[in-house]
Amino acid sequence: MSKVENNKVTFAEPPADFDWAAVEDDKKALSAADRAKMEKAYEDTLSSISEKEVLMGTVVGMNKKEVVINIGYKSEGVVPVSEFRYKPDLKIGDQVEVYIEKQEDRGGQMVVSHKTARVHNAWGKVNHAMETNEIITGYVKCRTKGGLIVDVFGIEAFLPGSQIDVKPIRDYDQFVGKNMEFKVVKINQEFKNVVVSHKALIEAELEAQKKQIIGGLEKGQVLEGTVKNITSYGVFVDLGGVDGLIHITDLSWGRVSHPEEVVKLDDKINVVILDFDDEKKRIALGLKQLQSHPWDALSADLNVGDKVKGKVMVITDYGAFVEVAAGVEGLLHVSEMSWSQHLRSPKDFLKEGQEIECVILNIDREERKMSLGMKQLSPDPWADIEFKYPVRSKHTAKVRNFTHFGIFAELEEGVDGLIHISDLSWTKRIKHPSEFCNIGDDIEVMVLEVDKDNRRLSLGHKQVEENPWEVFATVFTPGSVHEGTITGRAGQNFVVSLPYGVEGTVTAKNLKKADGSKAELEEKLPFMVLEFNGDARRIVLSHTRTFEEGEEPIETAPKRGGARKEAGASSSASVKSVNEKVEKSTLGDLSVLSDLKSAMENKERATKGGKNEEEGAE
Repeated sequence: MSKVENNKVTFAEPPADFDWAAVEDDKKALSAADRAKMEKAYEDTLSSISEKEVLMGTVVGMNKKEVVINIGYKSEGVVPVSEFRYKPDLKIGDQVEVYIEKQEDRGGQMVVSHKTARVHNAWGKVNHAMETNEIITGYVKCRTKGGLIVDVFGIEAFLPGSQIDVKPIRDYDQFVGKNMEFKVVKINQEFKNVVVSHKALIEAELEAQKKQIIGGLEKGQVLEGTVKNITSYGVFVDLGGVDGLIHITDLSWGRVSHPEEVVKLDDKINVVILDFDDEKKRIALGLKQLQSHPWDALSADLNVGDKVKGKVMVITDYGAFVEVAAGVEGLLHVSEMSWSQHLRSPKDFLKEGQEIECVILNIDREERKMSLGMKQLSPDPWADIEFKYPVRSKHTAKVRNFTHFGIFAELEEGVDGLIHISDLSWTKRIKHPSEFCNIGDDIEVMVLEVDKDNRRLSLGHKQVEENPWEVFATVFTPGSVHEGTITGRAGQNFVVSLPYGVEGTVTAKNLKKADGSKAELEEKLPFMVLEFNGDARRIVLSHTRTFEEGEEPIETAPKRGGARKEAGASSSASVKSVNEKVEKSTLGDLSVLSDLKSAMENKERATKGGKNEEEGAE
């Protein structure tokens, strides 16, 4: 006979004088009928079992490895203790279910499984628990991606991290190996997946707490809370069952890039209630409101014109915000960064985090606004503009911008002037400044006009050189002939490119050639000057007159004396010589024209002097 002591199964030993021979003699003395009768009586005391069946049994013995279960059969079932890991308080006498896998193995021992029995009945229990919203107990087996694996009724269910608690959980491992209560929230019958939630158990209780807490809230009330979560836009604070949000703008009077600069997770902080919504259960909290405004602590000695040091906090398209004291910022507009009038980005001058010095331009303590300037730290280049850049003075400027009417050129930082398109060239007709130069080029200029009050300068480029039209008057005299190339049309007339970069016009009828044909574009021909007008910068030409005779050329300039005619005639050889060397000239050739003019004037003076000597001799 066996008995259980101290969770161990022991068997009674027979007496030392037990007569085994007598027992064997009694067996032999029994008739076959009596033996069959006794076996039947014994079998009637046993339960009738079948394989693949779930039965209830009683725990009759336990050790570190196995649990012995009596189901009323001739042999007892033995189950590994690991199958009861979910039930650490198992004890002798407890009723448990087992699954009959085999009535007898080779050793005559019944094979049973508690785990299989649980799985066999688990799906029915799980479905029933979800239908009735029943609270069930499960064992947390291990951690997995995004949550935990829980043993519920012998099957594995998934507990998402978001369903562990009402507050975010950062350490999942603390729950492994523990029993917890759950509610079944989702079942996938097809894939046999079960999702449980522990959070659902406490949400109902928290909901009642939230109503009670929110019902007692008042604006301006100061409460203590715990930092529950930190996001890029603010901080969630647990007020003891209900959460409130501190927006990033309400964390500090100063500028905050991220809430982590001000608070840390699990910090205990005091907050003030700014607003709340009973229906949506939203609570707006503030942290900076518990501190005095930095503007109230700003020194009263700061006034307009004072120099202050600060840190560049934020750079925008229109300027930069500079913190001159803790929580006190001023706007440094891009127009106050440099005396230059060119539109530039604030990032060309400053970087975030840079320490700079500024001048207070305006301060409004009531509106808590301040405007700053940086260019005021350097002298205003326009203060003595009339002395640095007097009228008729020549300078080198840098081309900064184009408009359809001219060029803006910079003489120095903050000093710009306009070169009108008509003041770019003496000879060329320019439709747009981009035809003449490029942005960033250096250009020689002459100051034509100074308007100090309106900060305007009128500049000229062509004025740097002598007006070539005074020289052209002695070169392109009416009746003189010059080589030219037809380059385009101007209305009903054609444009001819002449030496020294000058252009003339010719009518269609004056393009008839000696053979009766018409001259074409890009054709190079000799042209006679019919009209020269220096003031209007107009030269009228004709190719036809170079081989026709009879008409006198039109002269617009008054006739000079015979000496001028001789000088004009004598210039033909010089012009011809220059034309042979220079086919198409620019302003660089004005020196040639100036030399030519000087030579002609010297010859004219010499001619006059010779005539005077002859008259004196007579």
